[in-house]
Amino acid sequence: MGRYRFGVGEYKYFGAPLPEGVAVLRESLYPRLVPIANRWMERLGASERYPATLTSLARLCARHGQTKPTPLLLHYTAGGYNCLHQDLYGAVAFPLQATVLLSDPAADFSGGEFLLVEQRPPSAPAGHVVPLRQGEAVLFATRHRPAHGARGWYRAQLRHGVSEVRSGERYTLGVIFHDAE
Repeated sequence: MGRYRFGVGEYKYFGAPLPEGVAVLRESLYPRLVPIANRWMERLGASERYPATLTSLARLCARHGQTKPTPLLLHYTAGGYNCLHQDLYGAVAFPLQATVLLSDPAADFSGGEFLLVEQRPPSAPAGHVVPLRQGEAVLFATRHRPAHGARGWYRAQLRHGVSEVRSGERYTLGVIFHDAE
């Protein structure tokens, strides 16, 4: 991470074929999220719609040169953190993703909170800490989500990251649905 100024820690993308548990989780979440994703696009006045199956999304990604799997394992030790960012890997970006906390914050680490920062113009960015217990997941917007204002729907930009781990080790699974270039 440090080499790219993403933070301090380690991340490793899974190659194809994905480990069975990761593949099953991804394949079971995707069809539940597609209706939300397409409703978001409709509210934002965007013409893009996402296919009903993960296999069809993979084909769409491949047509845009995106063929590398994006689920990843992240590891942080004391002093580690992840800068605020968005997981965009090419022209196709599914608007929702998930993070699963694999470590136990009560026993394995302290600090290392999952952070979401949302920009809703004209306000200043709003930060949110999402407390997670071991095995829990957070679903969040990859890039932006629809927000309703006085003039209708608009794009509220989101970035996510991890605050500094104060002690111990923190492991998470990142579940991103679109593939990378």
